[in-house]
Amino acid sequence: MATQRSPKIGTLPWEDEAPAESRFRRPQPLSPSGGRVLPGMPPEMLDEDEEELPRRRRRFDTPSGPWYHPAGKLGRVLLSLAVLLVLGGLTTSYIFLDHFIERDPRFRIAGVENIQSTGLSQVSRTDILPVFGADIGRNIFFIHLGERRKQLEQIPWIEQATVMRLLPDHIRVVVKERTPVAFVREGQDIQLVDANGVVLSMSPEAMTSRHYSFPVVTGIDPRDPPPSRRARMAVYQHLVGELDSTGQHLSDQISEIDLTDPEDARVLMPEQGADILAHFGDEQFLQRYQRYKAHIAEWRQQYPHLSAVDLRYDNQVVLEMAPGAGGTQTAVNPDDGKPVANPTGAAPDTNAASTKRSSSAASTKPSPAVARNTDAPPAAPKTAQHKTQARAAAHASHKSARDKKKQAGARHAAQVRSPHASHATVNGQGQ
Repeated sequence: MATQRSPKIGTLPWEDEAPAESRFRRPQPLSPSGGRVLPGMPPEMLDEDEEELPRRRRRFDTPSGPWYHPAGKLGRVLLSLAVLLVLGGLTTSYIFLDHFIERDPRFRIAGVENIQSTGLSQVSRTDILPVFGADIGRNIFFIHLGERRKQLEQIPWIEQATVMRLLPDHIRVVVKERTPVAFVREGQDIQLVDANGVVLSMSPEAMTSRHYSFPVVTGIDPRDPPPSRRARMAVYQHLVGELDSTGQHLSDQISEIDLTDPEDARVLMPEQGADILAHFGDEQFLQRYQRYKAHIAEWRQQYPHLSAVDLRYDNQVVLEMAPGAGGTQTAVNPDDGKPVANPTGAAPDTNAASTKRSSSAASTKPSPAVARNTDAPPAAPKTAQHKTQARAAAHASHKSARDKKKQAGARHAAQVRSPHASHATVNGQGQ
């Protein structure tokens, strides 16, 4: 039975302390159906059993490490057995595969028809097949391709070779041949030579059929080391390259080039039935060639016995005469081709120039300024002709000194026998 209060009666004491609440209660969030939270219970409150579960797991569970480092003894034993099984399987597979490849007839080179070759022009198959002679009937995987490549490159005409395996039973050889750039003379034989100084043999008929047109080079010895031959051919290529740089193919007018001294390219120039030896040095080939061509007709007309022209000096050109022509050398101006006068105004004494040159001055190129201030022209490097003249002059000088010694001894003996006669002879000479 409900008690009704009159509005005049006040509230009870305990009712004053109670908080005021809304007439409408806010709905509480429900926990998931799988949880243990009841309606009206805070969600952060957990069940006591759920709090104890991780502790139980940490207490009874053993820590686990990586698979390759098991904690238990049984795990280590099983891992060792698995490793042994894998290694044994790999070893067995390798032995089986090696035995299969080595003994399978499908990988054997049956004959020379299994050797393929490309890039052959000057080299024939008969030149390269002996390299693979020991490989006929051999397994293709047991052929050392690097050794075969080196053996092929020892053939003079082969500059570079590539050797490849073509499974199951073929070998392919790709060859890059050398390119000749000049003729080389060895005694009476004429062969070809490439830019590295490698002498290439070819029959005269083959040379004629290919219409080669090169200058003849001397001074290239196959017995010389490769760097020495390569340096000489570099001078040749530099010379020919400068002469042909104008597009006029001036190198076609060269007959022969002597490369014995890499610092002095001696070029044999054909001039109306006679050959003139021109010293071009090792630089300024085009400029010196043009200087030579501008004055050679005048020089030959003025000096009929002209045999060599030294163009290595900047301010003068040295003309060398043939032996027995009455003079050995004459210095001329490179601009007008006229003889260079010495400081006294007289022409240079070319007759005694060869006897006054020292060996050091003959082997090096003197300064043009020093050469112009001396009576004799500058000394050019010795050639075979100069050496012969020097030996003859030394022999004549020695013979003259020996004769003078004999004459002095004879005069002394005559003076002892007849002092008056000797005195008269001396006075007669003094008058």
